[in-house]
Amino acid sequence: MSADIYHEMIIDYSRNPLNFGKIEDHDVTFHDSNPLCGDSIDIDMKIKDSKVSDIKFHGKGCAICMACSSVLTEMAKGKSLDDVRKLGKDDVLGELGLEHLQAVRIKCALLSLKVLKSALYTYLAGRTDADDLKEEAANLY
Repeated sequence: MSADIYHEMIIDYSRNPLNFGKIEDHDVTFHDSNPLCGDSIDIDMKIKDSKVSDIKFHGKGCAICMACSSVLTEMAKGKSLDDVRKLGKDDVLGELGLEHLQAVRIKCALLSLKVLKSALYTYLAGRTDADDLKEEAANLY
């Protein structure tokens, strides 16, 4: 795809984000922010049968942050917890053609991935031995 198509996708996702909102009866929620850009994102998830049955995000952020949050929540919805654990930065960046993003904007693009993984690990820690997740959490990026 051309760079113009990716640019249009980022603008569209940021103006009309998918999965934007709150889940009042969520199984897990997590918040984090990027003070350099002012991005602030919360992700709420419902988990059923070890799958993400519903996921929403809310907050505010730059166009890149909002677009990546929208795409990431779409990627995670309906997936098994194991598949969500395997999602990485290349999955998110590749979906929007951001593989060569400037270093200063990478935190904007990956904030939602950090929040999603933190929410997932918080959920799993309440149900398993958290020690086996520490190394994976330390190596998110």
